[in-house]
Amino acid sequence: MDIPSIETFLSVAKKQSFSQTAESLYLTQPAISKRIASLESELNCKLFDRIKKKIILTDAGRLFLPRAQNIINELKAGKNSLAEMGGVISGELSMATSHHIGLHHLPPILKQYVNEYPKVNLKLDFMNSESACMAVENAEIEVAVITLPNDPVPFLNQVAIWSDPMTIAVNNNHPLLKSIAKNPSYKISNEIEFNKEYLKELSQYPVILPEKGTYTRELLDEYFHKFDLNLHVKLSNNYLETIKMMVSVGLGWSVLPKTLFDDTLTAVKTKRFTASRFLGIVTHKNRSLSPAAQKMVNLITKSQ
Repeated sequence: MDIPSIETFLSVAKKQSFSQTAESLYLTQPAISKRIASLESELNCKLFDRIKKKIILTDAGRLFLPRAQNIINELKAGKNSLAEMGGVISGELSMATSHHIGLHHLPPILKQYVNEYPKVNLKLDFMNSESACMAVENAEIEVAVITLPNDPVPFLNQVAIWSDPMTIAVNNNHPLLKSIAKNPSYKISNEIEFNKEYLKELSQYPVILPEKGTYTRELLDEYFHKFDLNLHVKLSNNYLETIKMMVSVGLGWSVLPKTLFDDTLTAVKTKRFTASRFLGIVTHKNRSLSPAAQKMVNLITKSQ
């Protein structure tokens, strides 16, 4: 069975596009079609249905998908084992992380990794944490460094590396702060403590939160439920840096990691609000890590 054809099949299944696969593999679209046709002929079944501009897996394609992934994984593992015999860490490491972690936690680790293991082909994808977990579960990537799920996920190992405390954030010129400033008992600074009444009043103003279904949003919904508050969600966005920008220009308030606070924001403290998420490593319980992946996990773990 032709390995390039199997790799092409996996790429088309992931991207749902012959043209995007051709671009990613630096081939022409007819070459991609020829590889798929050859594989379908060898397997004696149709792997994809082509409906208008959509490419979807047939039942046979869905059945073959995990087996094709296993073939490629075994091939990579074999190559890595042979390289390890020579004392050289090489091969390919497929890894995913979120934009927030990629910007604020991983740069020094990635720099050290690239310097120490230059022969490793590091394929780093940026995606949301939920998609990264699914990619690990489907054996599409070896390692994910993401916001950890709030509850255990079957078949996945979760290792907490960083605690990421989150705090209510408002613009320094938020109308509620101006109202509070009239109260002589309150001293306005870049950090202020709200009582229950002020927190309830804040909930009447527009809030910007991550989208429903994300681990961070689930965590925040759980915390605000304890306060029995109905939030007016004006905008949803999964990029925390983007949310921070929107809060800083006055489009609404939010809840952000402390690492994102600067002099454009005021941190709102309240005694009962202690939201904290955990960032860390996710791998598959049934998949042996390649030497390249193990070295990455070791470096990240040492950064605690």
